[in-house]
Amino acid sequence: MPRQGGHGPGRGPGAGGPVEKPQNFKDVLGKLLHFTRSYIPAVVIALVLGAVGTIFQIIGPDKLKDITNLVMKGLPALVKGKPVAGSIDFTQVERIAFTLVALYVGYAVLTYLQSWIMANITQETARKMRDAISKKINKLPLRYFDRVSYGDVLSRITNDVDTIGQTLGQSIGALITSITLFVGSLIMMFANNVIMTLSAIGSSLIGIVLMLVVMKYSQSYFVRQQVALGDVNGHVEEKYAGHVIVKSYNGEESSIRQFEEYNQDLYESGWKSQFLSGLMMPLMNFVGNLGYVVVCVVGAALVINGSITFGVIVAFMMYVRLFTQPLSQFAQAFQNLQRTAAASERVFDFLDEEEMPDESEKQALLGEHADGTSKQLNGDVEFDHVSFGYSPEKAIIHDFSAKVSAGQKIAIVGPTGAGKTTMVNLLMRFYDVTSGDIRIDGISTTSVPRWNVHDQFSMVLQDTWIFRGTIRENIAYARTGVSDEQVIEACKAVGLDHFIRTLPKGYDTMLDDKTTLSQGQRQLVTIARAMVKDAPILILDEATSSVDTRTEELIQQAMDALTVGRTSFVIAHRLSTIKNADMILVMRDGDIVERGTHTALLGKGGFYADLYNSQFANNGLAA
Repeated sequence: MPRQGGHGPGRGPGAGGPVEKPQNFKDVLGKLLHFTRSYIPAVVIALVLGAVGTIFQIIGPDKLKDITNLVMKGLPALVKGKPVAGSIDFTQVERIAFTLVALYVGYAVLTYLQSWIMANITQETARKMRDAISKKINKLPLRYFDRVSYGDVLSRITNDVDTIGQTLGQSIGALITSITLFVGSLIMMFANNVIMTLSAIGSSLIGIVLMLVVMKYSQSYFVRQQVALGDVNGHVEEKYAGHVIVKSYNGEESSIRQFEEYNQDLYESGWKSQFLSGLMMPLMNFVGNLGYVVVCVVGAALVINGSITFGVIVAFMMYVRLFTQPLSQFAQAFQNLQRTAAASERVFDFLDEEEMPDESEKQALLGEHADGTSKQLNGDVEFDHVSFGYSPEKAIIHDFSAKVSAGQKIAIVGPTGAGKTTMVNLLMRFYDVTSGDIRIDGISTTSVPRWNVHDQFSMVLQDTWIFRGTIRENIAYARTGVSDEQVIEACKAVGLDHFIRTLPKGYDTMLDDKTTLSQGQRQLVTIARAMVKDAPILILDEATSSVDTRTEELIQQAMDALTVGRTSFVIAHRLSTIKNADMILVMRDGDIVERGTHTALLGKGGFYADLYNSQFANNGLAA
C-alpha cells in the first residue's frame, strides 16, 4: 500500500558505484570507533601482536649481520703474505641462528594471531551492522522510503557493509605494521650506518615519487571503471527485465548500440586502470633493485675504507627491502581506510535517520480489554475531519470524514491521484494524520501501538507478494499455531485446493523462480493468506485488473467469501465490481465529493455516474 518510488534494487545511488571519500573522515572514524567500542580491547591486543611481530622481523637482519661478521672473522686471511686459517666460532653462530629462527617463528605466529583476531572483529562488526540496519528498517517511518530508493537501502546493507568487513581489518592492521616496519627499519639503518641510510633513502625517493604519480592517475581510472561497470550492469538488468517490450518495439538495435558504448567505456577505463596499477609492482621492484645497487656500491667503498664490516652490507640489503615494502602497503592501507570510512558514513547516515516515536508505553486496546484479556473487535471505523500530506507544503487529503459500521463493505473510488490509497495508508497507520482522527471501535488509532492497528487488518493488494517458501508457509505467513486444516479450508474457499493437490509435493511445494504460478493463482494465494489471518477488517486493493475474465470471476467469488462478516474497504478501479457495496465514497483531489450506494449515485448523474459511464460507454453498458 505505501507509495513506491526511486530506482530498483541495485540501481539506486551508491549501488555498485565507486566508494568516494567520506565528507568528514574524522567524525566517521569516531562513530565507527564508538560502534565497535566493545571490540577495542581485542583490537588493541591484535595491533600490539602485529607490532611486536614486526619488531621481530626488523631485528632479523641485524642478527644476520652478526652471523656474517662471525663467519668473515673466521675465514682465512693473509698475514705478511702467508695464509693463516682462522677458526669460525660455530657455537656463537649456532646461538645467533637459533635466535634468528625464534624471531621469525615468533613473527609468523604473532602475525597469524593478529590476522585471526582482526578477521573475527571485522566480521562481527559487519554482522552487528547488518543487525542494526535490519532493526532500523522496522523503526523508520514510511516517509523515509518515499524519498530514498530501495536500491540505495539495499546497497547500504550489502555493498557498504561488505566493504567495511573486507577493508576494516586490512586497513588498520596494515597501517600499524607498515608504520612499525618503516620506522623500525629506519632506526636500525641509522644505527648501523648513517651514510648508507641516506643513500638508501635517496634511491627510494625516486620510487616514491613515481608511485605517487601512478596512484594519482590510476585512481581516476578506477573510479571511471566502477561507473562504467555500473552502467553496463544496469543496462543489462534493465533490458533483460523488459526484453519483451524491447523486442515488441524493435529496440534491439538501439539497445545493442547503447551497450556497446558502455562496454567500450568499461574497456578503456579497465585496461588503463589495470595497466597503471600493474606498474606498481615493477616500480617497487625497481626501487628495491636500485636500493640494492646503491647499498652494494656505497657499502663496498665503506668496507674498503674500514668504516663498516661486510655484515653491515648484508643487513642493509634486507633493510632496504623492509624499508621500501611499507610504502606501497601504507598507501594501500590508507586507501582501504578511506573506503571503510566512506562506506561507514553511508551506514551511519542510515542508522542516524529519525525513527518513528517509541510506542512501548501504549496499551494494545484494539482486540483486548484494558485488563489484557482478548475481546472480539466489532470493526466500526470513523474518519473524523482527517487531513494529510506526504510533505508539509502539499496536502493530499483535505477534510475527510466518514462513519463505517461493522460488517459494511465500503468502496473508495476516484481518478488516479484522488487519495484512495492514501486513505488506506492512514487507516492502517502506515502514516499518521496531519490533523483529525481515525477511530476503530471508538479507540483512536494513534493511542495504541502500530502493531496493534496492523493486527486488525487483512490485506489483499493489487501487487501480489509471494516469498521463497512452501505454499503452506506462504499462506500461514507470520501466524503461529495455524493448523494444516485451516490452510486447506482457506484454499478450498478460494478454489485453489484442487490445483495445489496436482503439484508434485502438494502444499509442501516450494515457491521460487522455478515454480510457475499464474497471476490469478498468486492472487488466490494472497486471498487464502488473508482468510487464515481472519482479521476483523479487510482491505482489498482491486486484485483483478491484470487477469482474464474467467480468473476475475474466481477471484471475485473468493473475495466475496472473504468479506463475509468483516468490515471491508475496497479500492475500486473496475466499478462493476462494487455494485453491491454498502457505501461508495467518491474521492476527487483529496475530498469526498459524493457518497452513497451504486444505484443512488447513478441516479444523481454526478461525478460517479460520469466515471461509471466512461468505463462502459464503449461496450454499450452505460447507465
